Amino acid sequence: MLLQVLDSTLRKLKAQTANICTMVNLSLGCAALLFTLQDEFKLALIFIFLAALSDRFDGMLARKLGIESELGRQLDSLCDLVSFGVAPALLIYQTVLYDYSVPGAFFTILYIACGAFRLARFNVTESNGYFQGVPITVAGCLLTLSYFLAGTVSTNVFLVLLIALSFLMVSSVKLKKM
Repeated sequence: MLLQVLDSTLRKLKAQTANICTMVNLSLGCAALLFTLQDEFKLALIFIFLAALSDRFDGMLARKLGIESELGRQLDSLCDLVSFGVAPALLIYQTVLYDYSVPGAFFTILYIACGAFRLARFNVTESNGYFQGVPITVAGCLLTLSYFLAGTVSTNVFLVLLIALSFLMVSSVKLKKM
């Protein structure tokens, strides 16, 4: 009886392994948001990159363990929107774009909206070995990396980067999946 319960529990845990990894991604993205709100920008940056590392493994785990699911795909997109949409956008807004007031806020929100659209489009299209538009993970990591330019380049550069990444996510550019 105990062995049956243990076996059943292990099977259920295995089935949720990728989703647990996805939830780690979300948790790290939320931590990045909280650190950004506390003006702990370098910690926020670290948590965004840790979220990217976690995101790299959830799909890999799902495929390797044969536990891919529609639920996992949707969950991954929701978590990615937080970790690579909202968190990097808020980080850059708080560190650089707040000087732009309403236009800075508008383009920050545009970036997040384009990321949401890109993720939704990804979820309803067939996988053919290519991404259509720049993946939000790539855009979010590039936006986060731009933090290192704060104070050394014009604030206009950040605004242009934010707008460019927004449109690249929803573009028809095709990138080979790795």
